[in-house]
Amino acid sequence: MDTKNKTAYSGVEGAFAHIVAKKTFPFDELIAYSSFEDAYNAVLKDECEQAVLPIENSYTGEVGQVIDLMVSGELIVDNVIPYKISQNLLGIKGSRVSDITKVISHSQALAQCEGYIRKHGFEETLATNTAMAAKEVSELGDIHLAAIASKETAELYGLDILHANINEMNDNTTRFAVFRKNYSDKDTKKDKNSFILIFTVNDVAGALSKAIAVISDYGFNMKVLRSRPSHHKAWEYYFYVEAEGDIDTPEGSQMITRLNAVCNLVKIAGKYS
Repeated sequence: MDTKNKTAYSGVEGAFAHIVAKKTFPFDELIAYSSFEDAYNAVLKDECEQAVLPIENSYTGEVGQVIDLMVSGELIVDNVIPYKISQNLLGIKGSRVSDITKVISHSQALAQCEGYIRKHGFEETLATNTAMAAKEVSELGDIHLAAIASKETAELYGLDILHANINEMNDNTTRFAVFRKNYSDKDTKKDKNSFILIFTVNDVAGALSKAIAVISDYGFNMKVLRSRPSHHKAWEYYFYVEAEGDIDTPEGSQMITRLNAVCNLVKIAGKYS
């Protein structure tokens, strides 16, 4: 009987989520899904124990589709893993940078390399993810077409690295979240010193400042604060917070109680070390 755990990710083999999932869960069976939502739902349906999905890039910002799943969905974030991203120009064997007229990749990768693309005057084409872009370049065999993807995908799909590290920032880091139904047994034994909080405020003057003051009053250090449209009502927003501190304390409980008095919704979306 196969008892190997299953981990979902979005994309195909060689995608950055696949690389991170493989490093984080080296003994799991990794299952590819075509979208963030499908990978997320695989955990809800018990097809997989967890899903590894990107939530933020240091250059292009949040991955809105995944943050929205965090708000509306039932899964919790059990871990957050930073991974340094290196984008590379990949072409078929024998091609050179001077041959390339068009690049294909995921929108985030194209944005991370916008300066390089503009400098060379490349035409852009969108792909579902970076590994799919590399796969398409390999299959088409067009000397004028290149993918922007990881070095791992070059080896995987038999492509040449025409130019390495073409992203705008040297410290190009993507943070990946591990989504689960429940916190894993081994992780509950660790001190989880950070948490993700999502809330919406009442539509009255000063409601947001009051909510922020409550978080600060209890000594929790906010590292991230951003807003996103709620998708339920025009001009209504929810607020996403990542903060340092142990939420499973009397102070954390008191903070949540006070937040509930000034917010329409308060949700602890995850805890991590």
